[in-house]
Parts: sequence; C-alpha cells; structure tokens
Amino acid sequence: MTDEPENMVLRLLRRIDEKVDRLIDDVGDLKQRVTSLEERTSRVQAELASIHSDFAGQSVRIDRIEGRLERIERRLDLAGT
Repeated sequence: MTDEPENMVLRLLRRIDEKVDRLIDDVGDLKQRVTSLEERTSRVQAELASIHSDFAGQSVRIDRIEGRLERIERRLDLAGT
C-alpha cells in the first residue's frame, strides 16, 4: 500500500517535469522571436532616420533654389508680375 502513493507522487512529478520542459522550450522560442522583432524594429528605425535625413537635405536644397529664384526674379524685375 505504501508503494502506490509514492508511485502516484512520482507520476505527478514526472508530468510536472514534462510540462516544465515544454514551457522552457516555449519560452526559448518566444525569446528568439522577440529578439528577431527587436532587430527588425531597430532596422526600421534606422531606415526612418535615414529617410528623415534625406528629407532634411532636400528641404535645404529647395530653400537654396527658392533663394536663387527670388534673386533672379528681382534682377529681371519679374517680382511684381
């Protein structure tokens, strides 16, 4: 009779151990996925920063062109037209 409860406890402990092993595997998989998402997010942020820099450069160029165009219009006396 004493063997049966001990076997029952051992069976329960083995099931718990199996479930913990599965949880460890699942958590490991989730860690890999989160790491992958973090890397992708970092790359997207870098690309966005690059795009913002490009836009800023374009804005500077447009400002210079506008200034030159205004000077040309003044020289040709086209500003009032």
